[in-house]
Amino acid sequence: MRLLFSLTGMTCLITSSSIAQEFDRPIPQAQSATAEFWFALASIAMIAALVVVQRLVARS
Repeated sequence: MRLLFSLTGMTCLITSSSIAQEFDRPIPQAQSATAEFWFALASIAMIAALVVVQRLVARS
């Protein structure tokens, strides 16, 4: 049991915030024209699929 408490104490010392590295926030990158094109295409496809589903459900 003493071994467990000493291991727990060592773990707390090792993982303390004074030893931890500073967090570097990621830098957001600008979207490319290709990414904007595919997003627009996917948005149009999603709207078209929703219209088709709405028409199928309305017929029932």
